[in-house]
Amino acid sequence: MRLAFCSFHLCESQRTLRLRVRLFFPYARIARLARVLILPYLCLLPAALRVPAQAPATHTQTPAAAPKPAPLDGTYSGTLQAGDAQLHLVLHLSRTSRGELHATLDSLDQGVFAIEASSITLASGTLHFEINSVGAQFEGEVSPDHKLIDGRWSQGSASLPLSFRREPPAHKPDDAKFPVEGLWQSALETHGMRLRYQLHVAHDSEGELIAALDSLDQSVIGLPAVNVAQKEFTFHFEIPAMNSAYDGTLNADKNAISGTWSQNYDTAKLEFKRSDQPLELRRPQNPIKPYPYREEEVSFSNSSANVTLAGTLTLPKGTGPFPAAVLIAGSGPHDRDESLENHKPFLVLSDFRTRRGMAVLRYDKRGIGKSTGSADTATTLDLAGDAASAIAYLKTRKEIDATRVGLIGHSEGAMIAPYLASQSKDIPWIILLAAPVTKGQDTLLNQSELIARAAGMDDTQVLASLTFDRNAYDMVREEKNPALLTEKLKNFVKVSGLDGVIPPAVLEPQLRMLTSPWFRFFLDYDPAPSLQKTKCPVLALYGQKDLQVPSKNNLPLLQKALLAADNNQAEIRQLADLNHLFQHAYSGSPQEYGAIEETFAPEALEIISDWLQPRITTKSTAASAN
Repeated sequence: MRLAFCSFHLCESQRTLRLRVRLFFPYARIARLARVLILPYLCLLPAALRVPAQAPATHTQTPAAAPKPAPLDGTYSGTLQAGDAQLHLVLHLSRTSRGELHATLDSLDQGVFAIEASSITLASGTLHFEINSVGAQFEGEVSPDHKLIDGRWSQGSASLPLSFRREPPAHKPDDAKFPVEGLWQSALETHGMRLRYQLHVAHDSEGELIAALDSLDQSVIGLPAVNVAQKEFTFHFEIPAMNSAYDGTLNADKNAISGTWSQNYDTAKLEFKRSDQPLELRRPQNPIKPYPYREEEVSFSNSSANVTLAGTLTLPKGTGPFPAAVLIAGSGPHDRDESLENHKPFLVLSDFRTRRGMAVLRYDKRGIGKSTGSADTATTLDLAGDAASAIAYLKTRKEIDATRVGLIGHSEGAMIAPYLASQSKDIPWIILLAAPVTKGQDTLLNQSELIARAAGMDDTQVLASLTFDRNAYDMVREEKNPALLTEKLKNFVKVSGLDGVIPPAVLEPQLRMLTSPWFRFFLDYDPAPSLQKTKCPVLALYGQKDLQVPSKNNLPLLQKALLAADNNQAEIRQLADLNHLFQHAYSGSPQEYGAIEETFAPEALEIISDWLQPRITTKSTAASAN
C-alpha cells in the first residue's frame, strides 16, 4: 500500500518515494525532525541529506614480484552519471558458505543499503548481476588485478557507463588525529528488531572529532553526532535526533569499540567493529535452493492492454493437476516477490504454499522487472486486468486444475481480488491480506494520521499535515490537465512555505505520482461495491498493528459488505501484534519493516494453509502429492 503525498509527517510510498520527516526508533520519542527520502528506482538525492563514507587513503607500497591478484571478494565503489544526476554506489562482493558469489549494492545518496542481487555470474572475466527489485542489471569486465570492474548499468531503456573500483580494507585513515577515526559497523537488537548502524568518525579543519550515524535498516543516513570525544581509550558521542548517547572503550588493536548505548531510559550493550562493509542482512525465512518443488520462468499476455507479464510458477512434485493461486501485489512498483525493505513476502508465501501441494504464480507488475508496459499509467482496474490474464494463463497449463485457481491479494491486491471475484463465477475462493475497504482518500488520510502519531507528532502537527493533504487532493480532483495541476501543486507547496525544505529532487517524483492516472483513480475508488457482490469463500486477515490499512477502520466495513453479499462462507480475523506486512511488530510503523528479521509471521501462513486445505483438497490432489 503506497502512502500519500504529505508535507509534515513520515510518509511511505512504494510507488514513487518515501519522504521521512520524523525518524522512528523502537523506544525513542524523537527530539527533532530528520528528513530522508528513498526512491524505489535509482534517483539523485540532495547531497545535504547524506554523509558519504570516509574513504581511507591508499598506502604506497613497493609491489612484490609477480603478485597474485587479490580475490574478487571485497568492496567496490562507483559513480553513476545520469544527466545532471549522480549516484554514488557501493558494491559488496562476497562468498556464501557454499562458495557461491554473492552481491549487494548500497546507494549512498538514497540511504539504501544491502540491495540484494537477484542473480550474479562471473565467466571469462565478465561479471554480470541483476537486481530485479529495481529492474536493473550490470555487466562489466574485471581487470586482471581485480581492482576495476568496467561496464554498463542498464535500467529500463537506459544504458549508462559505470566503473567500480576496489576500496582498500577499512582501517584508520592515514591523516587521522585520533585512533577512533574511520568507519565502524554495529547492530542493536531490541523489540524483535535488528537495527544495523554504520558510524563515521573523522576530524574537522580545527582538528576536533566529528561523527555521524547511519541507521541502515531504517534508510536514514548522516544523523549528526555532538559531544564527540576520545580520551585515551574511552570514546563518547551523542545523537540528538535519537535522544541517545554512546560510551565505549577502544580495544588495544583499535579495531573494536565495546560499550553501552543509552536511549531515553533504556540501555543496551553495543559493540562497533571497524569495517567498510555493513553487517549481514538477516532474512531467515527466505528459502534456499535447491527447492523440493519445480520452479519455472513464465510469461503471459494481457492482450487488451498490449502488455506481457513475466513471472515465476512453482509446481509441486508430481503430475497434477494441482490447485493454484495467483498472488496479487500491493500498490507500487513491485516485482514478483513483492520486494520491499529487503523482504520478499511473496517468495516466502509461494514457497510455503508450494511445499503444501499448491501451484503458485507470482509476477512482476507492469513496467517492473521483466514485464512490459508502464507502471505510471496503470490504474487499479488496469492491474486487475493483468491478474485476470494470470488466471487465464494458469488455466491453459496441463499441470493446473482449471476449476481450482484462486486469488491471494495483499493491500491493493486485496482490492483487486474481490473486484475479479464479483465479476466471475469461476473463482472458487479469495484470500484478502490487509484489504482496504474505505475509499482511497480515507485510506490515505487514515494511514497518514496513524503513522504521524506513531512518529510522535502532536495534535497540531497532525492536523496541519492532514489539512495540507486534503487541499492537495482537492486540487487533483478539480484540475484535469496534468501540466496545470503540476504548476498549481508547486504553487501550493510554495505558499505553504515548504519550497525551502522540499528540494526539487524530492518534490518532482511526488508531483508525478499525484498527477498520475493511478492516483486520480485511487483517490475516489470505493472497494465496498465489489465486496457486496462477492459470493465465493473469503478469508480476510488484518494485522492488529497495521497502520497503513488499520483493522479498526476496515474490518467492520468488510463484515458489513460481505453480510450485504449474503456471503456465509467468509472468515475474517485480526491477528495480534502483526503489521501491514504481517510481521510481528513493536509499533506497526513502516519505519520498522526493514529492521524486523521476520518476513511473514508463521501463524499467518498456517492460518492461510489451514483455511485453504479443505477447499482445495480432492482425492486426485492427495494422490498427486503422494
